[in-house]
Amino acid sequence: MRVFENGAQFAHAQKPSYFIGVDLGRVSEVSALAVMERSGLSKDVFKFECRHLERWKARTSYQTIVSDTQRILSHPEIQRGKSTVLAIDSTIVGPNVIELFKREQPTARLESVFITGGNDATKESGVSKVPKRDLVSTVQIYLQGKRLKIAEELPEAEMLVRELQTFTAKNTSNENDTYGSWREGGNDDLIFAVALALWSGNQPGPPTFWSF
Repeated sequence: MRVFENGAQFAHAQKPSYFIGVDLGRVSEVSALAVMERSGLSKDVFKFECRHLERWKARTSYQTIVSDTQRILSHPEIQRGKSTVLAIDSTIVGPNVIELFKREQPTARLESVFITGGNDATKESGVSKVPKRDLVSTVQIYLQGKRLKIAEELPEAEMLVRELQTFTAKNTSNENDTYGSWREGGNDDLIFAVALALWSGNQPGPPTFWSF
């Protein structure tokens, strides 16, 4: 599978849509980004291919992350796509950091995501409140259905695949969610970035076709 860095040209009859998940940790933590290309005309047949992974070392400034994300959004392949959604975890960083992304006027629909321990997804004041179990189940659905592919050429691909393969979710007896390999391992930032991208791309949209 080819990746952006190799100048891939994609021969899809339908323009692909791109979904980008950004896991923002504290300043002292690693942050990560995942770019997913979605193909398929409906939720039942959506397939995702991971085209790019980015990791920022601990103590990288949020402004640097914003600038790097904008650079990725400006990639010609993404620009030629049908649409792009940028899903950013605001649970830890809050609205001020999200505002930094908005100031860059990204060429994507920005989704601020606040992760909750509840059961129902809601949207309030432009912020999507998403239960952890929704993110977990979305990852599991695409893994189990073999509808998620990861480019082997990506530097972080092997690590991500290993983390995804051991990814588990359990519900405790008091109905609180507990997660194996969820914000507990050294590289679960990649899993979380992937989960955000898949969640945002799991919503059906109207198909747009190439003109011939």
